Amino acid sequence: MPKVEAQTAQGEKSFETDEGKKLVLAIEDAGIDILHRCGGNAKCTTCRVELLDGDAGQMQELERNRLAMEVGLAENVRLSCQIRVHDDLKVRVINQSSVTGLPPGPRPLD
Repeated sequence: MPKVEAQTAQGEKSFETDEGKKLVLAIEDAGIDILHRCGGNAKCTTCRVELLDGDAGQMQELERNRLAMEVGLAENVRLSCQIRVHDDLKVRVINQSSVTGLPPGPRPLD
């Protein structure tokens, strides 16, 4: 099982997840507060993470096009709703409901 290490405003948490699971769901199911608003459709960028280590796979067209609309994002920023976990990853969760005050949207479909 792949291991994910997630950094948040509250600290750091490591957990294992099923191979092929969407990263946003793995993070949420581990009890980590991650903001997501569009249901996992790469439309809003609220679930973005900074990839610190590991192989998150190649960015697909939907994710690439959506991130290209944003200004000033680092090259290692990805949408967690578009990443399927196949390798150990270390990420920093960028947006959290507890920090932004925004409620999460519908749970992304797997």
